[in-house]
Amino acid sequence: VAIRKELGETDGQQAEIDDLRKKVAEAKMPEVVEKEALRELERLVRIPQASPEYSGSVDYLHWLCEIPWSISTEDNMNIAHAEKILNADHYDLEKVKKRILEYLAVRKLKPDGRGPILCFSGPPGVGKTSLGQSISRALGRKFIRMSVGGVRDEADIRGHRRTYIGALPGRIIQEIRKAGANNPVFMIDEVDKIGSDSRGDPSSGLLEVLDPEQNSTFQDHFLGVPFDLSKAFFICTANYMEAVPPPLRDRMEVIEIAGYTRAEKLWIARKYLVPRRRE
Repeated sequence: VAIRKELGETDGQQAEIDDLRKKVAEAKMPEVVEKEALRELERLVRIPQASPEYSGSVDYLHWLCEIPWSISTEDNMNIAHAEKILNADHYDLEKVKKRILEYLAVRKLKPDGRGPILCFSGPPGVGKTSLGQSISRALGRKFIRMSVGGVRDEADIRGHRRTYIGALPGRIIQEIRKAGANNPVFMIDEVDKIGSDSRGDPSSGLLEVLDPEQNSTFQDHFLGVPFDLSKAFFICTANYMEAVPPPLRDRMEVIEIAGYTRAEKLWIARKYLVPRRRE
């Protein structure tokens, strides 16, 4: 350290480390995570700035500081308000709306309860994704939509290990960081179209994400520390449930949304599509 000081090499590095130390203190991380972040900071002091490991370590600490460990949005648990929004956004679907309102009512009575994951199943264009958007609007939560159609690599869900240069967390953690809150409405689209190959099975990676008993300690390969996903409201969508692997299907409560008749399509056009187009 004394030699580096004499050579004037420590100024930039020390300023960066001090800045990271301040960010770690402000991030309000859980104790386990903060311990890991401080351990990484101590390690960073000993790594030369020119080393590729240095930039990897700095990136890791920035990720830890930017994840919303303790930032939540406040829920609006007014069931009448939720019903109003669902009716304004969607025509008919009475059984589906009733089940969503029942689900919200249970969450209102027991906020920390671990209910099943809702899965909307039906043909394209029946309003599965927009139902998720309506739920997030009704609750006043951030909305995340992530499509897993065609995803073949498990690292897309759970991240890459930090041994690789340019490693990143998985999409779950990336989207949570973008949302800036740890309790968004998280919509996972096209769960029936997940691929699998020699590199891994992404549907197995989703098991931990969607299991209410496990997801409170979800561990991304990149972060290497547990993140509590139990506050997020997960909703899945699929066209055909037959294609969804049975272990994944067991973790969901499937709500079927049938296609519309011609008369219903006419009403949807009159009541929703034409007024929007005119606007």
